[in-house]
Amino acid sequence: MINEIQQDAKSRMGKSIEALKSQLNKIRTGRAHVSLLDNITVEYYGVDSPLAQIGNVSTPDARTISISVFDKSMVGLVEKAILKSDLGLNPSSQGTLIRIPLPPLTEERRRDLVKVVGGEIEAGKVAIRNIRRDANSDIKSLNKDKDISDDEARNGEDGIQKITDEFIKQADEIASAKEKELMEI
Repeated sequence: MINEIQQDAKSRMGKSIEALKSQLNKIRTGRAHVSLLDNITVEYYGVDSPLAQIGNVSTPDARTISISVFDKSMVGLVEKAILKSDLGLNPSSQGTLIRIPLPPLTEERRRDLVKVVGGEIEAGKVAIRNIRRDANSDIKSLNKDKDISDDEARNGEDGIQKITDEFIKQADEIASAKEKELMEI
């Protein structure tokens, strides 16, 4: 039973790390990448639709993202959605093609992005700690119901803590790599 709880915790913490990586991919580092626009949605006939469903998103070069919008009437809405996002991007349109030049990051903007990374990392760590809390409460309830002994409960909680420490360390490594990537010019 304890092994099942530990495996479940490990699996859920792994998913938290993957979600953290996904969130950090959206933080731009000066290079154009289509995943920067993944979280932008545009209202398309009353339904919020991801940008990828409204147009073809590509990167013609390292500093530009282009969106070829399928419906010409959507160009203005797509531009507004990009401007409203907190990415600091300024799109310009030419017919159904929207170009988004990525300006080089200033030192101040890099520092701001490092703070954003710190916030995302902390949110990921909180998620991991919440999983630890859930697993420990499951172990305590098994102990309370006399399904496992006190020693088994203590060993199980120690195992959960080791797993938690491992995933927290992974989150810290991801953070330092992303911060290094942001600060390199």
